Amino acid sequence: MSPSFPNPPLNVAVLGASGAVGQELLLLLQERQFPIDKLKLLASARSAGRKQLWDGRNLEIEEVKAEAFQNVDLVLASAGSLAARRWREAIITAGAVMVDNSSAFRMEEGIPLIVPEVNPQAAFHHSGLIANPNCTTILLTLVLAPLAAKRSMRRVLVSTYQSASGAGARAMEELKNLSRVVLDGGIPKSEVLPYSLAFNLFLHNSPLQDNSYCEEEIKMVNETRKIMDLPDLRFSATCVRVPVLRAHSEAVNIEFEQPFPVDEARQLLASAPGVELIDDHLSKRFPMPIDVTGRDPVAVGRIRQDTSNPNALELWLCGDQIRKGAALNAVQIAELLIQN
Repeated sequence: MSPSFPNPPLNVAVLGASGAVGQELLLLLQERQFPIDKLKLLASARSAGRKQLWDGRNLEIEEVKAEAFQNVDLVLASAGSLAARRWREAIITAGAVMVDNSSAFRMEEGIPLIVPEVNPQAAFHHSGLIANPNCTTILLTLVLAPLAAKRSMRRVLVSTYQSASGAGARAMEELKNLSRVVLDGGIPKSEVLPYSLAFNLFLHNSPLQDNSYCEEEIKMVNETRKIMDLPDLRFSATCVRVPVLRAHSEAVNIEFEQPFPVDEARQLLASAPGVELIDDHLSKRFPMPIDVTGRDPVAVGRIRQDTSNPNALELWLCGDQIRKGAALNAVQIAELLIQN
């Protein structure tokens, strides 16, 4: 039996409140009028003591300690895997439900991995902990799910174009600063990312695995299979970091068991929850990062027949990494739980 919330309003804690995703969580909780009685802002000792204005309240960021989770109903965590593992037991023991944005628990047996538009019912089989998927996976599954519901998928190939925000607020600031250095004729020197992202791109900097795929690429494979309950789905990804501030893009090739008419796919995606169709062939207008920055929907377009495979479609998508790729999805999971 999954732990249930008391009747709203809830006592909520945001763990990692000072980070880019933590700040977006606070914005979304206010924008979406999530029913909150008391709100705690938790972060490392480095951020403790800072003041934060939220919904007319002047709150102070507290240093996270085990006792901070007492009398808390919901913890929205975006403080990284080490912190998530460290505070998991204290959160669950305190009786709170943890929605965690890190990769710490995503593939753990018995931990639901949720995209509310794709597998909402799985959220109710938790034991105090729900994992928020990787940003690229969230954006991708929103688009794959309505198509897979119509025709069986055989294989997915993805190339990602991932923004600086995926590496955190410091990486975003570094991209801005180093872009100015380049424009001024200087030589950019990166301290946050392994290479300068200013007017540059490089293969994703997550650790390489024994099979020469990086960790980010393996995350996409495993998480997509788990969310969509397709353990045998053939899947390959190439992940690239690009000089965009906060919106990811993905080029996707999907092979089905039989042909999938382009017009039918376009109609399905146009009506899919959380998806926005931008697919104007006459004016060559397709999704761009600026279309989704600061917005909720994942934009999809350039839907076309793969000329090399009669059973495959090609498409392009863009989504805000901080918003739907992280904070919004977490808040939507919490909204699912209070609606149950």
